[in-house]
Amino acid sequence: METKRLRDQGTERPRDRETMIEKIRQLVAEVEAFAAVTPEQVEEFRVKLFGKKGDITLLFEQFKEVAPQEKRVIGQELNVLKNLAFNKIKDIQEQLKKNVKADTNLDLSLPGDPVQLGSRHPVSLARNQIIDIFNRLGFVISTGPEIEDDWHVFSALNFPPEHPARDMQDTFFIERDPDILLRTHTSSVQVRVMEKQKPPIRTISPGRVFRNEAISARSHCIFHQVEGLYIDRNVSFADLKQTLLFFAKEMFGPDTQIRLRPSFFPFTEPSAEMDVSCTICGGKGCALCKHTGWLEILGCGMVDPNVLENVGIDSQEYTGFAFGMGIERIALLKYGIKDIRLLFENDVRFLRQFSSAL
Repeated sequence: METKRLRDQGTERPRDRETMIEKIRQLVAEVEAFAAVTPEQVEEFRVKLFGKKGDITLLFEQFKEVAPQEKRVIGQELNVLKNLAFNKIKDIQEQLKKNVKADTNLDLSLPGDPVQLGSRHPVSLARNQIIDIFNRLGFVISTGPEIEDDWHVFSALNFPPEHPARDMQDTFFIERDPDILLRTHTSSVQVRVMEKQKPPIRTISPGRVFRNEAISARSHCIFHQVEGLYIDRNVSFADLKQTLLFFAKEMFGPDTQIRLRPSFFPFTEPSAEMDVSCTICGGKGCALCKHTGWLEILGCGMVDPNVLENVGIDSQEYTGFAFGMGIERIALLKYGIKDIRLLFENDVRFLRQFSSAL
């Protein structure tokens, strides 16, 4: 088709040296003189030269028919043209991109978009405050594994073999080894501390625990606890009461009142459950406290002598108290949250409400 076009113009295909060199030099001059103001013009020029039927593309096809003795000279001229055209197109494209960026109405002196600061999770806020309160009373933090054995979770804490807490309805056991389980409380950490440390012991054990329970507005299969332990000579129930009263007033406000109700736990004797005056109605009665004026927040008691003996501490010389609370429950009460599931859904709209509580 190109041969026909050239013949229509009254010329033969430029196969000889002079004709091809002349054509090449004409294109060199055209490339050097080319200028464009839009990307479309650059693309049109590129297709004219390097397209399937472009001028340079056809010259390379014709170069195949050049006599061998002429290929060296013509090949050099043709490569110069190709490199010149390629670089010219590339330079103009880059310059046009710079011009586009420079033409945007952007005031670099303006401040950037505001970056929203994150916030701590309400469970973390409650946990940190609990730790801070007990740190001021001299309690140190102890941690332990979440995957535990039966001894540290149950046996050392005076749980009899038939205790319902050992049942599959309450505990996640590892199928391959029934002696290995996910801890149901952080009391297992206290056992490890008592095994390794001699009294006096004053420690709290914050951490995540697991129980095989149905998820509802008031309970979850995964939650967090803080358990405390104090062992020394002449520790009494009065020490426990004063410690918990100080905690309640620091956590919920100076007007908070507490009450202790008799209860039962395998690892404490005597045992009690502690209520605080309702944080919403101030003890007058409301829907949150079921119109009783009180809210249960933790269990406590004097460490059972059997537990002390199990870990090698002389129960005739030492006494101690222990307590444990769910951090989620404290967060629900402190921040007026009605559904524990909100704490696990990672809803940004919910979490943003606590940005001012940092």
